[in-house]
Amino acid sequence: MEYTKTYNELKSIFTIENKRISIPDSEIKINNTGFRSDIPLNEFSNKYDTQIAENKSFSYPVFSPRNKESDKVILLLHGLNERSWVKYLPWAYYLAQSTDSYVILFPISFHINRSPSSWKDPRAMVHFMKDRNSSFGEISMSSFANIAISNRLTEDPMRFFKSGYQTTSDIVKLLSGIRNGEHEIIPKTNKFNIFAYSIGAFLAEIILMGNPGNLFSESKLFIFCGGSVFSNMQGSSKLIMDSYAFNKVYNFYLNDFEETLTGKSPLVDFLQSSQIGMAFRAMIDLGRLKIFRENVLKNLRGQIHSISLLKDSVIPSKGVISTLGHSDRTNIVDIWDFPYTYTHENPFPIFDSSHSKNVDYWFERVFSEATLFLA
Repeated sequence: MEYTKTYNELKSIFTIENKRISIPDSEIKINNTGFRSDIPLNEFSNKYDTQIAENKSFSYPVFSPRNKESDKVILLLHGLNERSWVKYLPWAYYLAQSTDSYVILFPISFHINRSPSSWKDPRAMVHFMKDRNSSFGEISMSSFANIAISNRLTEDPMRFFKSGYQTTSDIVKLLSGIRNGEHEIIPKTNKFNIFAYSIGAFLAEIILMGNPGNLFSESKLFIFCGGSVFSNMQGSSKLIMDSYAFNKVYNFYLNDFEETLTGKSPLVDFLQSSQIGMAFRAMIDLGRLKIFRENVLKNLRGQIHSISLLKDSVIPSKGVISTLGHSDRTNIVDIWDFPYTYTHENPFPIFDSSHSKNVDYWFERVFSEATLFLA
C-alpha cells in the first residue's frame, strides 16, 4: 500500500456524517455506526461531563474487509487529545486489507467526535487561553489544540481515570454485542484483537490485564508508540496537554491517588478489588502493585508485541522496556528509528516531496509487523 497516496485519498472522502463510504477501487467499505454510552451520573462520572451530549451518543467507523463473513475483529485505539480520525484512516484500511478483519475505530470518551466541536475551534478557545494565562502565568506547551483538555484535567485530574472507565465500559458493551450477534455490520464472533497507539496502548494493557467479561482471554495486542506505565510518560506537548496540566495529573496519580482509596464506596471497591481496577493502579508506576502487574503480564506471554520509536519523547522506549521487557521475555518490545524527522504525535508525516517514499516504506514495515502478529 502506498501510505501517502492512501492517506490523501481517504482524507478526501471520509466524513463521520455519512453512514456508508465506498473507497474507490477497493472492496473495503467504511461504515459509520451509531453507539450510545450508558454510563450514569455516579462516582465514576463527572456531573458536568454527563451533560455533554456528544459523549453519550455518537458514531464510530468500522472498516469492513473484502470477506464480509470474516469472524475476525481488530479494535484500534487512538492517542490522547485526538480530534479527528484522519490520521488513523490508512492505519485501519491497511489492517482491514491485510488481515481480512473488521477494524473498529472506537473513540475514547471526550475525544474526536465524542467532544463538542468548539474544543478544536481556535476562535472558541481564545478566551480560555487568556483566562488560563492570567490564572497560571506563562505555561509551556500551551496551545489552542490542547487548551480544552488542559483545562479539564487541571480542574479534575480524576477525569483521566473516569474517561478510561467510561471507554472501557463502552468497549465491553460493544464487543459483548458482537459476541452475541447483535451488531448491525459485524458478524457474530468472539475473536477480538487490538491495535493500540500512545495512550490507547495504556488503556488496552489495562483492558487485557483486567479481561472484563472474559472478552480478551485469547486476544493479541499490538502496541505502537506506547506500552509504558504512566510515570514513564511525558505528556506535555502542544498537541496533547500543556505542562501545568500534565504536572497536575502526574503529581495527583503519583502522590495523592492512592491516599484517596479509603472508606467504603463503589469506586474504592472497584479500584481495590476488581481485576481491572487493580490493573489501572498497577499501570501508574513500576513500584505500584509490582508483583500483581508482572504476574498478569507473564500470564499474557506472547499476546503483546510493541514497537517503540527511539526518538519518541512522549512515551520513551526505555519506559516501555521497563514495563514489558522482563528478563524472561514475557512480551516483545522492538525499538525502531525512522530515517526521517518524526515525532510521537506524527510518526508518519505527509511530505509533498520524494521524502514521502521513505515514509511509505516505514509505514509498510510497521504495519506488516502488525499484520503478522494480529492476522
